[in-house]
Amino acid sequence: MQVFGDATHSEPVARKLGRLRRLLDAAQAAPPGIGRHGDLVCALIEAGELAQGIADAQFHANGGHDAPSEGTGAAMSIALMLARCCAHSWNSGLRGTPAPAAPSIDAWAACLPAIDITVRQAEGHAFYALYPECYLAAARRMHAGPWRVIGLRSIGTGLAAVVAAVLGDPQPVTLRPVGHPFDRRIAWQGPPLALAGVHHAIVDEGPGLSGSSMAAVVRQLRAEGAAPGHIHLFPAHARGPGAQASPEVRALWSASASHTADFDDVILHAPEPAQRLQTWVESCVGPLRAPLEDIGGGGWRRAHAMPATAWPSVHPWQERRKFLAHADSGPWLVKFAGLGHGARERIACAEALGRAGFCTAVAGACHGFMIERWQAAMTPISPARLADPGLRKRLVARVADYLAFRASRLPAPDAGGASLPALCDMGLHNSGEALGAAWRAPWARLQARAAKLQARVRPVRTDSRMQAWEWLEGGDRILKTDAVDHHAGHDLVGCQDVAWDVAGARFELALGDGEAAELLRALAARGCPIDPALLALYAAAYPAFQLGHSELAARDATDADERERLDRRTRHCAHALRVQLQRAAG
Repeated sequence: MQVFGDATHSEPVARKLGRLRRLLDAAQAAPPGIGRHGDLVCALIEAGELAQGIADAQFHANGGHDAPSEGTGAAMSIALMLARCCAHSWNSGLRGTPAPAAPSIDAWAACLPAIDITVRQAEGHAFYALYPECYLAAARRMHAGPWRVIGLRSIGTGLAAVVAAVLGDPQPVTLRPVGHPFDRRIAWQGPPLALAGVHHAIVDEGPGLSGSSMAAVVRQLRAEGAAPGHIHLFPAHARGPGAQASPEVRALWSASASHTADFDDVILHAPEPAQRLQTWVESCVGPLRAPLEDIGGGGWRRAHAMPATAWPSVHPWQERRKFLAHADSGPWLVKFAGLGHGARERIACAEALGRAGFCTAVAGACHGFMIERWQAAMTPISPARLADPGLRKRLVARVADYLAFRASRLPAPDAGGASLPALCDMGLHNSGEALGAAWRAPWARLQARAAKLQARVRPVRTDSRMQAWEWLEGGDRILKTDAVDHHAGHDLVGCQDVAWDVAGARFELALGDGEAAELLRALAARGCPIDPALLALYAAAYPAFQLGHSELAARDATDADERERLDRRTRHCAHALRVQLQRAAG
């Protein structure tokens, strides 16, 4: 199934440097505490993206090979300097100055090429609560050097700088593994990666399904003479490679020592109070009556007192970390919003929606987490409640207000998401897997229209989560939840025309023809007319994407009840997709 995608954007090196300087200025001016530390980590992530973009540009200029260069070395030096600042801040219990000496990037910046770079979003920082501090903790357990640190791009760039800052490597290098995702290889043109008498640290976010990227570096080091005992892996988790790992990859992993430190140990239950998430939350909402209550992985359904028979399906490992905080000031939702500049933009989006009254107002943000009031008196709209005619009428009007606001006030950032032809390719692929080859003809007709329609797309920061259970109701109020980051999610859709959310609302809320027509009239009256041709294409692409998403989630599900809920969702999406393709064929 085609579901996932890499979020990339292009920007000048000069813009990255400007953002870095502003973050460093903010950190220098801020008082000690998690706010200043968060600025430093944000700067580190920016520096990692800068080094990744320059290294990838050099990689492509070299015909698909990595090699040392002045520009890549200077960019990595900036990342290493910022990693040292972050380590100093964290090790001091957030009480120390940003660095023993005021950091400056000017000397290194003069060595950087004046080019546009393509930056890849680091999914671990954006979605999965992967904190650089975890790699700092893992590296601190290691013995004295000498060490050589090798990071894998993209996210491994900044993380390698963190590990190198602890282990004392003054010149960490990064690599871009090439080849099939399940059979990666190293393309390196330079002096040997393996150094005699040195321990080697390989740093990345993985392992994923195959573990082949980190294994490719192990293979290269072994071929150059490095002893297995001198090769160390710094992955994001200790579970090892997934189901697609080959026997050779598993053997390479098992022969190499792995070193991890997870979020719960480093952030949630940190021995130092200043480093704990609960302490950060208390600085915003006041003392808590009990430890933070984990409601991730679908636990929010129980927290909302939803009967199990009405539980919607969830994909637990894809859900962001979220907690309930019980304070004298009431209950609060504490949700991971991401680390880095992109996450700060998403929090600004949440604040705009809160001020407009469509979502709960943001009470605060603390180093990756966003805090908002837990709406204990409101409940997610259930299938039974969705059948109420009065509620449906109010919901359609609310959806119209909401989508018109997003269309006018939340334009897409630098670029949109997947093109219409790419969405058709996804639809064709997912339909073929789920429904068979007989449905190719409708997609051919949609594909023929897609290129011509592309110029009519006006990308906005779409909600992309219009499911009924994502709307809360209580009394005469209806609020939207989970509304700020799916336009920048770990999938191929990205920012689309607001017609994408109209197609989503029509499908997820089971709008009849009259209700759908009323929604379109209401949007037009609010200055947000919907292009009917775009809507027709999205109407097929939307269930095709949701079908792929639920099918992949069902494959991952370990709980039988969850798998059944996901299977029901998959069948529902498949039925809706057939209906839309029949319309397209007609």
